[in-house]
Amino acid sequence: MSSTANSTHIVIADDHPLFRGALCSAVASVLEAASIGEAGSFEELTALLEREADVDLILLDLTMPGISGFSGLIYLRAQYPAIPVVIVSASDDAVTIRRSMDFGASGFIPKRFGVETLRAAIAKVMAGDVWIPADVDLSAASDPDMTKLRDRLVTLTPQQVRVLMMLSEGLLNKQIAYELGVSEATIKAHVSAILQKLGVESRTQAVIAAAKISGGQWRPGDQPPQ
Repeated sequence: MSSTANSTHIVIADDHPLFRGALCSAVASVLEAASIGEAGSFEELTALLEREADVDLILLDLTMPGISGFSGLIYLRAQYPAIPVVIVSASDDAVTIRRSMDFGASGFIPKRFGVETLRAAIAKVMAGDVWIPADVDLSAASDPDMTKLRDRLVTLTPQQVRVLMMLSEGLLNKQIAYELGVSEATIKAHVSAILQKLGVESRTQAVIAAAKISGGQWRPGDQPPQ
C-alpha cells in the first residue's frame, strides 16, 4: 500500500452521487492529497481499474448497477487480490457484515454512520487494520450450508464470476459473449465450469445459489436464464 498521502489512490464505487460526494469529503479530510476516483456502476469500476493499476483502496457499495450482493466483492478479490476492498453499505446487519469479511473485505462501514466515523474507519484501514462496527461479533456460528456454498463460489475465476453475474441478470449465452468480447463457445465452457464448481446441474440452480449467497432471492416466477 502507498506510504504517502500524495501517492495514495482511492476509488469510491457507489451509484448515489450525493453519498459519493460525502465519502470523497471524508477521504480528503483524512488524506488531503489523495487521488480519488469515482464509479457509479460496476462497469465503470472495472473500466477504471483496467486503466489504473495503482489503486490502494476500493470503497464499494454492495448494491449498484451491475452487481447484486457479494458478486462484486467476489470478483474484485479474485481479479485484484492486492487491492483492499472496504464495503460501505446501507445493508448492515451482522450476517451481511460477517459474509463480507468472509469474502475478503478489509472492513465494513454502515452508511448510517456519520462523517466522523467514516474518517476514523478510513484512517484505520489505510493504516493496514480492519474496521467493522464495534457491536458486531464475527465469531458467531455460521450456517454450514452457506459456508459450503461460499467456499465453492470463491473457486470461480474472475471471468466465471462475471459470467455468473450476467446469468443472474437473465442474459443469454450470445449476449454474454457479446458483452465480454469472446465466443459463444467460450461462454458455454465457462457455464459448464461454473455448474461443476458450484455442484449444480443447471444454470437456473446456479442463479439460485448465487442469489442465496448474496442475500437475495430468485423467485420461481422470474424469467430463468436460457
